[in-house]
Amino acid sequence: MICRSFRLSRSEFPGIEQNFRLPIRNLIRGLTAPTNRIERRQDGRYPFPRLIELTPVDEETLSPTGQTLTVLGKDVSEHGFGFFSQAPIPFRRAVAIFPAAEGGQTAVLVDLSWCRFNRSGWYENGGRFLQLVDTPADAA
Repeated sequence: MICRSFRLSRSEFPGIEQNFRLPIRNLIRGLTAPTNRIERRQDGRYPFPRLIELTPVDEETLSPTGQTLTVLGKDVSEHGFGFFSQAPIPFRRAVAIFPAAEGGQTAVLVDLSWCRFNRSGWYENGGRFLQLVDTPADAA
């Protein structure tokens, strides 16, 4: 089991909205244009076929509560993301670590709010971004 400690980033202070969106926009930068299908969502969704690490965490302390899973990204927007997994995700709160431009990483506390089984034998999942977090390497 991979055990990591996370903590809220400095973006929890006033001005959080702008500080929070900048790393997400950097994550999206360079991706292909949003999908053109008709949607009810207000945000454009960008294809994001990359591996994402999900570590379940306690809501209060951000302490890891289980093993880190690797899932396959589906799409991302400024407010959330979708992904595929081989099994149902048994937790609601997690830290998602996204590979970012220039080889870096973006770590975000997420609320995983939906899951459905698709005809291909995979589970489609999604959730919304809650807060940037620092990874142990960032905190050093």
